[in-house]
Amino acid sequence: MSLSAVLEDIAACRACAGELPHEPRPVVRVSPQTRLLICGQAPGRRVHESGLPFTDPSGDRLRTWMGVDYETFYGRPEIGVAAMAFCFPGADPKGGDYPPPPRCAQLWRPRLLASLPQAKLTLLVGGYAQQWALGPRAKANMTETVRAWREYAPRFLPMPHPSWRNTGWLKRNPWFEAETAPYLRQRVLEILNS
Repeated sequence: MSLSAVLEDIAACRACAGELPHEPRPVVRVSPQTRLLICGQAPGRRVHESGLPFTDPSGDRLRTWMGVDYETFYGRPEIGVAAMAFCFPGADPKGGDYPPPPRCAQLWRPRLLASLPQAKLTLLVGGYAQQWALGPRAKANMTETVRAWREYAPRFLPMPHPSWRNTGWLKRNPWFEAETAPYLRQRVLEILNS
């Protein structure tokens, strides 16, 4: 099945209608040229409203880690975004958003990934993406998985979520911005220049 057909099916998906606190609005941004795939949790409220992934402060931090500006991030077809769930799962009254419903990944990830044969690097942003993609190769927790990033390179790069909620994590784990982020910037440069 072609990528355009998969994307049409995803756009029409209403599998979670009635379970979400809003009308489903799948957000995925990939192209046949996607070589760098960013896989996070699920769109947040702002992304649900804009229809464009990472249009929030998390996106600003992610672009800094990647070494690209806004125009490059959205203007280069080599960069794609497909989270574990394509619709905003809703806000948890205790703080943050609800986790991505597993149904979305089960329904769409195999077909979508099969339609992206040029993807050379997948950024696994957060524990849900890491568990799904790495399976038993993932470590006991997100920190240990991210710390072991060299084991998964060059195909995968596990990362923390760039949310402000992880500012404390970044302070406790300065090696990420000192070692992992420079590797990421180099890989992004190679992908965009090849």
